Amino acid sequence: MCRTSGVPEPAGAGDEASTDAAFTALLEDSAEDLYESAPCGYLSTMMDGTIAKINTTLLDWLGLDRDAVAGRKRFADLLTVGGKLYHETHFAPLLRMQGELRGIALEMRRQDGSRLPVLVSAVIKHGTEGEPLLIRITVFDASDRRAYEKELLHRRREAERARAEADEARRQAEADRARLADALAVLQRSLVPDSLPAVPGLETAVHYHTAAPDQLGGDFYDLFPVAGDRWAFFLGDVCGKGPEAASLTSLTRYTLRAAAHHDPDPASALSTLNAVLHERYTGDGNPRYCTCIFGIIEPGGDQGPTTVRLASGGHPPALVLRSDGRAEFLPTPGGLLIGVVPSAPIGTAETVLAPGDTVVLYTDGLTEARIGPARDDLYGEDALHAFATDHAPAAPHEVITALTGLLESFGDGLDDDTALLALGVPAAPSPMGPATHHTS
Repeated sequence: MCRTSGVPEPAGAGDEASTDAAFTALLEDSAEDLYESAPCGYLSTMMDGTIAKINTTLLDWLGLDRDAVAGRKRFADLLTVGGKLYHETHFAPLLRMQGELRGIALEMRRQDGSRLPVLVSAVIKHGTEGEPLLIRITVFDASDRRAYEKELLHRRREAERARAEADEARRQAEADRARLADALAVLQRSLVPDSLPAVPGLETAVHYHTAAPDQLGGDFYDLFPVAGDRWAFFLGDVCGKGPEAASLTSLTRYTLRAAAHHDPDPASALSTLNAVLHERYTGDGNPRYCTCIFGIIEPGGDQGPTTVRLASGGHPPALVLRSDGRAEFLPTPGGLLIGVVPSAPIGTAETVLAPGDTVVLYTDGLTEARIGPARDDLYGEDALHAFATDHAPAAPHEVITALTGLLESFGDGLDDDTALLALGVPAAPSPMGPATHHTS
């Protein structure tokens, strides 16, 4: 832009002129226009609430005509039913008492019947003598704030409902786990004897540790009479966990019982079991197997020594605690896992128990317990032999009690089921007769 003289106008002079013009226009804005077109609602009422003046902004919000409001309606008439009740019981009394109120949440009723959430501030104007003259009220549209509050409330309720549902689901899951644990405990007990029978001339004790209460274990044991004065006993461990292991355990127990009654020779009983498992499970491409040690014990009583004959298929060797303080394994070399091949080799051993001697059978949960600071070492048979030596001689219930304490000392290093079975000849005749001890 150039002056009429052709001399260029100084830089920035046009911008300053525009700013001055806008400021001048602002100053020329009338007080009436500022009132009528304010971004909030204004109204003035008499002390009884009759509306004396109301601005265009509030009229437009409510969809009302000025002539139908000024001098004809009270401020409370513009409110919803709930707003009127709050106005009469709280708003008006507090305003008369305090002389002003700020940011009171109310709802106004539009001409079309819809509601307008608002925030209301009011102040009483007094005369020169202090007498109240009128009430000036400012109204702010709180629709966005109310929508935001409703959304927050909705989200809060959703969160509370989700939390309640999660709590209920957790309680239900805990109840389901408890019922499952109870059912599994009942089923687990059905896979092993409730108690061991009393054997004339012998003491017995047993312990079963379940590593996971929510899973069926695969360890098993039994003690039962066969022909004559002989008694059969066995202890073993099937592969896997859960229902399949339970099915295999059940089949193994009843097969061994039937085999022992047919032919009480330990090697023959395990050979029969091997044939049954191999035929039953190998054909479907899902071979199942177990380790097992089977024995026949014949108490000598007053007539002679007690003899024990053992056969083993891949199972840890039996341990004997002697009355003279020694402890020794009964090795059964060459025994193969039961059920893997059609004709598995069976390892055998035989020993004589003198008064005060105890034979102990155990599953590999004991020797394979993880020990050490990092839980990366196995307890092993050497440590078990040393432990047995420290406790020999010992009666069956004393051995099982000591081994139970050992299992507890492993803590989280004991992550497999463990079965313990001990049979022994009393060191001296007991006036109460033979004793049977059963722990779990």
